[in-house]
This record gives sequence, structure tokens and C-alpha cells, in this order.
Amino acid sequence: MNKKILLASPHMSNEGYEQKFVKEAFDTNWIAPLGENVNKFEEELANYVGSKCAAAVSSGTAAMHMALKALDIKQGDIVFCSSLTFSATVNPVIYQNATPVFIDSEEETWNMNPKSLEKAFEKYPNPKAVIVVHLYGTPAKLNEITKICKEHNVPLIEDAAESLGSIYKGKETGTFGKYGVFSFNGNKIITTSGGGMLISNDKERIEKVRFWSTQAREKARHYEHKEIGYNYRMSNICAGIGRGQLKVIGERIAKKTQIYEKYKQAFKDIPEIKMQPVADNTKPNHWLSAFVLDENSKIKPNDIIDALEKENIESRPVWKPMNMQPVFEDCDFITTCKEEKSIGQKLFENGLCLPSDTKMTIEEQDKVIFVINKLFK
Repeated sequence: MNKKILLASPHMSNEGYEQKFVKEAFDTNWIAPLGENVNKFEEELANYVGSKCAAAVSSGTAAMHMALKALDIKQGDIVFCSSLTFSATVNPVIYQNATPVFIDSEEETWNMNPKSLEKAFEKYPNPKAVIVVHLYGTPAKLNEITKICKEHNVPLIEDAAESLGSIYKGKETGTFGKYGVFSFNGNKIITTSGGGMLISNDKERIEKVRFWSTQAREKARHYEHKEIGYNYRMSNICAGIGRGQLKVIGERIAKKTQIYEKYKQAFKDIPEIKMQPVADNTKPNHWLSAFVLDENSKIKPNDIIDALEKENIESRPVWKPMNMQPVFEDCDFITTCKEEKSIGQKLFENGLCLPSDTKMTIEEQDKVIFVINKLFK
């Protein structure tokens, strides 16, 4: 059997940075959810993106949950959310007993459509927050979205789980809103095996997040609790891996970009294929290379997935929008699309994520390209 070509998988540094920091944790016997690596990882990640402070937690989902709690989102509150995303973006809204309202995508970046967001404000004038996702590492239209949020005095949360290192007009994604959420899951551009980070310039609220994430233990000799807490803090071992990974993030972004550009060049003469667009003044990290097929294409995403699977190559459809998910069928969906199908639905039905593993060789990517090109001949 041929070696499997993966969509995206963990990639440790050749220099062994991760092992160095993990060894320090072992040598100091600090195998706990807290410690020097946790403190340093928060500091180093905040410095990398240009934020004042950060809280390291057990997952990107936990970071999103804490962002919502920090904004005092509660039962009866409405939160506007990008619809084209993974469920982890939205589940924490439900954890807080709030109500998500989903916003359709636009074609230029596949992210939240600012015009649909404006329409949502017309219908629901007083949401408590807006959550925008930077899909597959491609920045959303942040100028328009932040302007709309400021006009309505509503805080913005950036789900930058997929976009660490992506640049919008010279500034890192995750730093435009009140809070930025990052994920270090095993398939992300850097990993801690599992983990997340919440960033903000609001030091007081980040300190409060750290408190909640450590079971809300009061400063007392005995175990004193005045608030409900969560077991969300990142372990010192995971943080050590993250510190090592952060040292090679530039290499990972360069490789992901190289993979995207090679796909783009390889498929430029196939009119049915359009790679996820890159807007002006943005520099995506290209976490996953994705394309959308023309709706009239005789070849469908499942045809490509099946052909790749036969060659032991992993791929997957674009996210199924949240407004199409059975668990959220009672939630409202806002779109300005005049057609029967929304932009998000069309991207889901016609889109495909390609192998974007940073350990993938040129020969392996050539194989992916060969299989796809063959279908269109």
C-alpha cells in the first residue's frame, strides 16, 4: 500500500525545539496545567501576533467559550456568527445558552459577507457579539466588518483558529477584534497536540479568563469558590510543544503557501476549478488549500474525493454551513444572496479541501495533481 498522503498533520521541527522545552518540564518535574512553558508560551504568542496578553487553554473551543463568558454572553442574547465554519465556532454560544444567528459568506474570500452582516443588524439591532471566522487561513473583510461592529457598538470576536500568521493589511488576524481565538489542534499550522489561546489587549479580562480556566479558585488556604470555574488551562507539556512550534511557524507558512501556489498553477487551465481567492492587501497562511468547482462541472467534489481515496490520498469537502446542520435548524440565517442557494451552500456543495500537509513532498503533490487533472481530460 502506498504511503498515505494526509490533508494536514502535526509537523515537529527538525531542530528538536519542542523536545527541549518538554524536557525542561520533565527535568523540573513540572507536569501540570501551569508552569514556565505556559507562561512563556502566552508571552511569546502574544508578542508574535502583536497583542498585549494571552491565556493558554486546553482547546480553541475553550478559548471561544471564555471569550463569550468574558463578554457576559448569557441566555437570551443574540450572537452573529459566520455560517461557513466548523461547529466549534458556534457550540460555545450554546454553552452560554445564547442564540446564534448565522451570516452567509461572500465569494471574494468565502468568509462572512459584510452586506449580510448589515442586514442582520437591521433585523436584530442589539446582538451581544459578532464572531467572524478566517476560513482556511484566509482573512475576512475586516475593514468592513470592524466598521460595522463599531457603528453598532458591538464587540467582535475573531475565530482565528485556522489563521495564525495570516496578515490583513499589515496586521495579524486575531488582533482586530476585542478577542482573538487560536487553535493548536494536531492539524493546525502549529500544534500543541491539543490546545488553544485567547488573546486580547484587555489585561484585566484575560486575567479573569485564566482564573475561570483554573476552576475559579479563590486565593485562600482552603479551596474557596465564588464562581463556576472550568478545567481549561493548558498543560506545561503541551505549552512546551507550542513554544517549539512557534519557532518554525515562518517555515510552515512558507511551505503552505508554496503548496497553494503549486495547486493554483497546476489547475489554471481547468476552467471548472477556482482556488479559494486571495483578496488584495492580505497574506493568508494557506492552512488548507481549497478550491470550488463550477456548478455546471460534470466532475463533482465526490468524484475527486473517490479518485484520491483510491490512491490513498486524503481530502475532504468544504465545511457544511451551520445553518444547514440539523442541530441548528431552528436558528435564523441571514443572506443577501438572491439565488435559491446561499453562497455558503454553493461553496459546500462544490468545494474541496486538498492535501496541504507541510511534510508532503513535491512528488506527492504531483501525484495529487495528476489524479485530479486526469479526471478533467
